[in-house]
Amino acid sequence: MTGEVYVLYNLRMKDHLYYVYILASRRNGTLYIGVSNDILRRTWEHKNDLVAGFTKKYGVHILVWYEIYNDIDAAIAREKRMKRWNRGWKIALIEKTNSGWNDLYERLLGEIALPDIPGSP
Repeated sequence: MTGEVYVLYNLRMKDHLYYVYILASRRNGTLYIGVSNDILRRTWEHKNDLVAGFTKKYGVHILVWYEIYNDIDAAIAREKRMKRWNRGWKIALIEKTNSGWNDLYERLLGEIALPDIPGSP
């Protein structure tokens, strides 16, 4: 297990982590801001239209940005602030770290999913 994955694994096991995230329908498309304690599960639910509402209605399935918090109150406050931002600020935030509007879901899946247990089938 690499050091980075090990650290993320240990953080996840010892502390609760909270994620503020942005989903998009496409580059410069419809945006959705949310908060979750399990970004992999929540993104998967959005991608598979398991959540009735905005993301299902508008096809918002691409994880384009996220931040990690260890305090739920801070994460919720950040989500609420960002929902009041104008569109340009949201786009600038995405493009600062993800100029290609790549889907970060698969990358996250590889970084924070639980590792295989040696010797298991």
